Amino acid sequence: MDLMSLSRLFTPLDGIAAAYAVLASLLLGRLVDRPGFRYPSVSVLMMTYRREWMREFITRDPRIFDSGVLDGLRQGITFYASACIIAIGSGLALVGNTTPLQGLAQELTLETASALVLKVKILFVLAFLVNAFLKFVWSHRLFGYCSIMMAAVPNDISNPECLPRAAQAAELNITAARAYNRGLRSVYFALGALGWFLGPEVLLATITLTLAQGLRREFASQSRAVMLNRGL
Repeated sequence: MDLMSLSRLFTPLDGIAAAYAVLASLLLGRLVDRPGFRYPSVSVLMMTYRREWMREFITRDPRIFDSGVLDGLRQGITFYASACIIAIGSGLALVGNTTPLQGLAQELTLETASALVLKVKILFVLAFLVNAFLKFVWSHRLFGYCSIMMAAVPNDISNPECLPRAAQAAELNITAARAYNRGLRSVYFALGALGWFLGPEVLLATITLTLAQGLRREFASQSRAVMLNRGL
């Protein structure tokens, strides 16, 4: 099947909707991760708290609390990575046999869905899920590096290696959290991309809702107000 054949199966609106989904995910990531933005996101605000965490960690004895926090973060990442693997496996199974999905699509759209069209749409969703899985795996590994770096931070504040190592641990923590957040956003857009099975118009709507929800959580949520000490 060549590109000309594919172009006959998809309308220009399909291409616009798919491109919009990709661009929306990139735009949200750009806005959220930009530390110099005048109106910082929740993710950027959390960077400050993560650095403060590492400074407080220096004199905390014992450090059981910090170990528990890291363990909780890594368990959450493991859960999402496992969920992505299951979803990817299910998606690949559907790519191999689209018959069940064709019946469902016909019931929902009242049209006969092409097997190739369904496969392309499944792969489009899987692309977001694969990206999410890779981000989660990298985040899990970085949190492991962070835990080792934290273990190397001396308890003695007068030690010249204390503050530099704590700062290094903070940056590793921030980088790990950034990968984790990107993985979550990719999962959100994978869910939004499911709208394509109902048509490009629905895809445009679901991706817009996904983008709006992501912006609200990062820039207009109650949790952000708390982080800025504005109260509830």
